[in-house]
Formats: sequence, structure tokens, C-alpha cells
Amino acid sequence: MEGSLGSGRRSGSDGQPAPPKISPATEELQSRLQETLDLLSSQELRSFRDHLKKVEPRVSQVKLELEGRSPSGLAGLLAKLYYPPAAAKRVLVQVLELLPRADLLPRWQSAPADCPVIPRKIPKRSYDCVDGELDHYDLSGRRKAFLMCVKKNRPGAHQDVVLMKDWLNECKFEQTLCIDPDKMDLLGKITSFRDGLNEIKDDIGCCLVTLMSHGEEGFIKMRDGEKVSLEDIFEMFNNKNCPALQEKPKIFIIQACRGERRDSGVETDDEPMDLDDGSEKKRLPTFSDYFIIYPTQADHVALRDPRTGSVMIKEMTEVFKQYGNKWHIADFFTIVNNRVVHRDFNLYNKPIKISLVMESTLTRFVYF
Repeated sequence: MEGSLGSGRRSGSDGQPAPPKISPATEELQSRLQETLDLLSSQELRSFRDHLKKVEPRVSQVKLELEGRSPSGLAGLLAKLYYPPAAAKRVLVQVLELLPRADLLPRWQSAPADCPVIPRKIPKRSYDCVDGELDHYDLSGRRKAFLMCVKKNRPGAHQDVVLMKDWLNECKFEQTLCIDPDKMDLLGKITSFRDGLNEIKDDIGCCLVTLMSHGEEGFIKMRDGEKVSLEDIFEMFNNKNCPALQEKPKIFIIQACRGERRDSGVETDDEPMDLDDGSEKKRLPTFSDYFIIYPTQADHVALRDPRTGSVMIKEMTEVFKQYGNKWHIADFFTIVNNRVVHRDFNLYNKPIKISLVMESTLTRFVYF
């Protein structure tokens, strides 16, 4: 089944855990760093972050966006990563030389000659890949989306539909809606949607399927309680059954419970929420180029607020408003998950926590 949820209280006044205390030496380094960063224009600050990623792969794009958007936040991040000060001086000189901001260099060029050089870590993230090592999908073709939502007995579901339609419009998807279907309605409409993709094969760039309803592990439920297997739906779009999508991204956003287990967090006393349980041809694997996002772990409930809609749907649209389409989809949902994980909720006066789950067989990056 799928349940609905209410908004909960964050662990801090701004929804984030209280920051750890830092040492006086680190605090002094952070202050010096901020003095320099405050002298950069907005454009120079953006360039600083871009050059920083090239100079030091240990600085992840996600951390830069979450912690380094402002001069103070970036100074704090650098102070944590590059203490002692000699290491920070080395990094600052390298980045400032690339801007260029020669007027700021004297502040940091006084580093001692025996300043230790911190070895770089092996790049592990998508944005650290060598040029040409991994490409992005060509989404210049038509982007087609199938949006199914069961509103019956799911307060807040209407808001989910509104948010998803707006998000799909922003990402330039043509939409096919399927609202409150029974099992035969859904199977008929999604089959027709899939067949339509095969008919315009050369014009397709990407397919996105969103399914929002009650559910349980491996199934999603219709308005009358009938169950449809998620594996059956995924299979409809594989390389055998949907050749139009061979080597093209197939994105699935599932907003439904995957069971009845609940993950408790710290004590809170917020209002209760409801839950979502309810030439020579090459060969390809049968299943490839998939990206599936679930709102919760296997066998666990998902959360939906009767007033504002599902937690995952609301957060993904908020992140998109803030960052737009600059993120590869896996990194995008990593930021969404960061926000979800650090929120505390109550379900019937009992604490509950959730974490999104991503499954991927993508072979390239996806940028909407």
C-alpha cells in the first residue's frame, strides 16, 4: 500500500544538523579565506569553484553546491579540506592564478618552501572523468513522458501531479497523463505509449515514466486495489520490446511504498503524517540505460504530506528550481536525497526517517 505523510521538523532551525565545533586555528584559516573570497565578484566566485574542481579533485561538485555557494560557506569547506594553512595557501595560489586575480596572490604566496603537498585522490565521480572517457546522452530528440497518478484515497496526490507536470515542462517533455486508472486502463495506456515510441524511433531522445500510487515491494496499486508488477512495466521498455529506446535513457520515478517497515529517527513531537504503502549489428544487454528512483528503501513505507504532496516529488522540484538542469541525473537525486535524509518526520506520533534509492544501468550522463 502507499501512505501519505505530513511535514516534520528538521533537526536544526534551518533543517540541518548543528555544525560541529571547529578549532581556533581552523577558524582563523577560515576567516582569512573568506577575506579573500569576499573580494571576488559573483562571476569570479563561480569561476573560482570551477577551477577549484580542476586543481583538486577531492572537492566534489555536490559538496560545492551544498556547502560552497557563498563566500562564507566556501571558506568553511576549504578550511576543513585544506588544513594546515600551508595546504590552503598552495591551493589558493593555483586557483587565483587561473582566474586571474594577480592583486590577491600576494596574500597567499608567502607559503613556506617546505609546504607539504597533499597527494590527490583518484577521481571517482562523474565530473572528474577525463574528457572523452564518458559522454552524455544526446537528448536533442523528442522527450516523451508518461505520468500516472492514483489520487483516490491519497491526499496530496493532486499536488504531486501539479509539481510533476511543471517539472516535466521545464525539462521539455511531452506528457501523456493517466489519472486514477484501473489495471486494464494503465496497461492499455502505457502499452500505447510504448508503441508510439517505436513508431517514431528516430525522433526519440529520452523516455521518462512516473508512477505515483499506493504500493508494496515490486508492485504498484491501482484505484481499485489491483496490483501491477513494476518489473512488467520496466520490461516493456527494454531493448527487445522497445527498440526505439536502445542506447537512450529510460528514467523511472516511482512514488509508492515498497512495504510496511518503518525506520525510526530521533525523537520529535510534530504532527502525524500518513504513509505510502498502499554495419555489423552490435549486441546489447536486454536491460540497459535504465535509471530508477524509489522514494524509500525496499520493504519500507514512503511518505506523502496531505497538503504539500510526496516528500520526494516536492524536494526534487525544489532542487530543480534552485539548480536547474546543470546536474547529471544521479548527482541531481543525490542532492535530493541529502535533503530528504536530513529531515525528521513523525508518523502517528512516532519518529520516522526515509532515504531514496537509485538503481542505474546508465552508460552515459543524463542532463535535462
